[in-house]
Amino acid sequence: MDNNHQLFLDFHLITMQPDGEPYGLVRDAALVVRNGVIDWLGSATEFNKQDFEGTVIKGEGRFLSPGLIDCHTHLVWGGSRADEWEQRLSGVSYEEIARQGGGILSTVRATREADEATLYAAARDRIEYLMRQGVTTLEIKSGYGLEIETELKMLRVATDLRDSMPVDVVRTFLGAHALPVEFAGRPDEYIDLVCGEMMTAAAAHCEAVDVFCEGIGFDIEQTRRVLEAGKSHGRQLKIHAEQLSNLGGAGLAAEMGAVSADHLEYLDESGVQAMAEQGTVAVLLPGAYYFIHETQIPPIDLFRQYGVPMAVATDANPGSSPVASLSLMMNMACTLFRLTPEEAWAGVTRNAAAALGLGQRVGTLEVGKQADLVVWNINSPAELAYGIGHNPCRTVYKHGEAQVYGA
Repeated sequence: MDNNHQLFLDFHLITMQPDGEPYGLVRDAALVVRNGVIDWLGSATEFNKQDFEGTVIKGEGRFLSPGLIDCHTHLVWGGSRADEWEQRLSGVSYEEIARQGGGILSTVRATREADEATLYAAARDRIEYLMRQGVTTLEIKSGYGLEIETELKMLRVATDLRDSMPVDVVRTFLGAHALPVEFAGRPDEYIDLVCGEMMTAAAAHCEAVDVFCEGIGFDIEQTRRVLEAGKSHGRQLKIHAEQLSNLGGAGLAAEMGAVSADHLEYLDESGVQAMAEQGTVAVLLPGAYYFIHETQIPPIDLFRQYGVPMAVATDANPGSSPVASLSLMMNMACTLFRLTPEEAWAGVTRNAAAALGLGQRVGTLEVGKQADLVVWNINSPAELAYGIGHNPCRTVYKHGEAQVYGA
């Protein structure tokens, strides 16, 4: 028996290829994996299984999809912000909590104090939870260090997670996440550090560079400097933009060739046009929208009008989106942002892959792509976005090898 040669038989394939049937659906199908790569797929009646030598996995009419991709996370952090959340529910303002030393700076303090083993163990638990729900690729940002030593510590932990777990990890340097207390009133000096010594040290440990362009983050010129520095080091560009106001960050990032712009609740039509012209992916983060009680949704109709691909991610972080369920984000994208279930599926597969620069490798079921596969106990693709609080994931395959068993 050839364990490197597998036949997935009697499955309905959710290929997520954009042409053809909704969801790229192929019913009563077969899919062949050789050495961790998809070698053939199509109708089972077109495949001569009599000549097949290898392992046969029978689907019994279940659905088989690409592995899910969580393309925006902050999964490595220290401490907890549950007490602050409780305070806010009791009427204490975010500003007052910040004056007390809370907010993002409390996470920065806890992350600086935590050792790598502690950060690794906590992040590993979060990733295992996502894996059990069908996630096979994800991004991890730094950004809770705001100093060279801790930013590198976070990126090293992300590297260790990538190297020790059956999941692909894209590492993103987010040194320009917030202004650390030691640079209070001196944001340009901090950006000097981010673009200089910090970027130089981080570049060897990341694939992408990100920046928080916002009134409570960094202005448009500071953002431009960070993106230019990231580009000079040959890294992919990403941006947190237009979450709370419209500073023009998404348009700037798109013009500089960014792979994605994320949040985007306050994005205007000119920014959408800039993203469309570049092919920049709009990453929607409904968990943060929900958790901070935002009321303005991203410009979904404009994204559709201009053909901007929409991804959906958890934004998993301790302050504004303590979420560890990509299927819940699919549901929220549909119910809060009015995406269709098929758009939500595209958001966690092919568009999420594009948002990480991995579209040639993962995100759809196609010959030549990685055999990152998920078997689902569902009766239709829409059920994954429809259900809340249950996990229909049955089996996850990474490079064709079974990794996680679910329901």
